[in-house]
Amino acid sequence: MKKVLIITYYWPPAGGPGVQRWLKFVKYLRDFQIEPVVFVPENPSYPIIDESFKSEIPEDLRVIKQPIFEPYSLAGIFSKKETETISSGIIAKEKNQSALQKAMLYIRGNYFIPDARKFWIKPSVKFLKEELQKNNYDALITTGPPHSLHLIGLGLSEKTNIKWIADFRDPWTNIGYHSKLKLSKRSQEKHEKLERKVLHSANHIITTSFTTKREFDSKTSQPVSVITNGFDLDISETIKRPQKFQISHVGSLLSGRNPSGLWKVLGELIEENEDFRNEFHLKLAGRISEEVLKSIKDQGLNDYLEIAGYVDHESAIAIQKESAVLLLIEIDSEETRGIIPGKLFEYLAVRRPLIAVGPEGWDVEQIINETKAGKVFSYNDSEKIKNEILSIFRKYQKGEKLINSAEIYQYHRKELTGKLAKLISNI
Repeated sequence: MKKVLIITYYWPPAGGPGVQRWLKFVKYLRDFQIEPVVFVPENPSYPIIDESFKSEIPEDLRVIKQPIFEPYSLAGIFSKKETETISSGIIAKEKNQSALQKAMLYIRGNYFIPDARKFWIKPSVKFLKEELQKNNYDALITTGPPHSLHLIGLGLSEKTNIKWIADFRDPWTNIGYHSKLKLSKRSQEKHEKLERKVLHSANHIITTSFTTKREFDSKTSQPVSVITNGFDLDISETIKRPQKFQISHVGSLLSGRNPSGLWKVLGELIEENEDFRNEFHLKLAGRISEEVLKSIKDQGLNDYLEIAGYVDHESAIAIQKESAVLLLIEIDSEETRGIIPGKLFEYLAVRRPLIAVGPEGWDVEQIINETKAGKVFSYNDSEKIKNEILSIFRKYQKGEKLINSAEIYQYHRKELTGKLAKLISNI
């Protein structure tokens, strides 16, 4: 059996999609004759906590923990809200930024390169060098963001010659918020230099999206593979008819994710169609910005709206299953074309029709078209969105099957772990 050391920042009780990727890989790696050992910070500052993930950690898994110093813990003295916002990559538009947030962004971008977890690099390299020398590991895996973890991998690969896989859940210099960090020219060059060094030094690079693979292929001659995120649910052949025509979104809807055309369409359907008005319900789970709420209420949807707030993973799945339609919304920007939200794959598993609204050329479209799981629209496709919602509603009224999806199982976490295991074995 091969043994692999996985270095990750996000681990239970952290919540969100970042923790699920490697928690699920670890869950299934032994099925492919690979023994995982996980290295995580002992005292991290997680913006989201979800205790339910703890139950998924294999009981006999070896988890190594070492302390981390994070300047966010000091910055929180001045403003906990601003600190958590920046820590999670949620950055307001320039005109809406407070003086404190502008200052914190400048410091974050120019003094903490590649990110505020940089102080974990040297002590981790020192500690793990001894770990790798004492134990027989076949490979090392780092996953980011935070991308400082890739610099731990870089240091260890230089000192031990261990085979190293760098997993990029998001891009580095092309990530959406990178341009908002108020970087000096020197800081930008430093980010690019570190990114090049990681891309040229890792034995294999993994991305979660097709766009990021194309980007990295243009920057390095090292092999780059796409292993998307996935789902870990049973796919039921029988799908219960939802009790009401509920349209749901699970996840954050911040100012940049505000499909005003969609809200307008829903308002029109309520006005024009009595049956729709009597059956319709809109449910949002997650952080919702005031701007998005105002857009929804301006279209007369307030009486049909339910805000569930942040819910744990199990509750999120329950909301998806009770829905008739699931919404997937992404910021309308060229920078977000390569973002494939983790919830897409759970949406596939519960087999409800998807209405996805995002940028032109969005990677999500390839997966949704391939699986026949719904339709993808641009922000300007209001009339097409309206027709699609009406089409699904008519099927709902007739008691017909709402979706005929296919080829979904390839995105099960165990199938994806098989791809990872093959990569580890061949490195």
